[in-house]
Amino acid sequence: MQTTAPGTAGPTPGAPATGLDVVVTGTSSDAHTWNLIYLELLLTEWGHRVSVLGACVPEELVVTEALACRPDLVVVGSVNGHGAADGLRLIAAIRAEPRLAALPVVIGGKLGTAEDTARAALPRLRAAGFTGVFEESAGTAPFRRYLDTLTAGVCR
Repeated sequence: MQTTAPGTAGPTPGAPATGLDVVVTGTSSDAHTWNLIYLELLLTEWGHRVSVLGACVPEELVVTEALACRPDLVVVGSVNGHGAADGLRLIAAIRAEPRLAALPVVIGGKLGTAEDTARAALPRLRAAGFTGVFEESAGTAPFRRYLDTLTAGVCR
């Protein structure tokens, strides 16, 4: 796992910790990585510490890593259009673990193969346990506003 963005020095040694500890992951069927790199760079630029699990990550691995790392937030990115289906399986696995019940988990990107199916999935994803669901067409502003509402250590 990479803990800082490529080409950056990361946090200053001895400086007080600011920002969130964030795990970024793709879904089990999504082989794309450029979106995960983008999320890593964006979150790092905004002052957060990031670990990237990668693409095609099995649900069980996300749960195992969340238990081991105890992040403040898990960010799930989807590009292949199957984010809603994969996301429902992933959030079910996360919420089945009592120690992760309060962990903020968000999903965003291309959640369906058509705009209307993606929009229809938003309420189902929220009801299943995602604390934030972000449509690709909305850009990064809603995601940034959500992050601003969180504080470091929310789940510790």
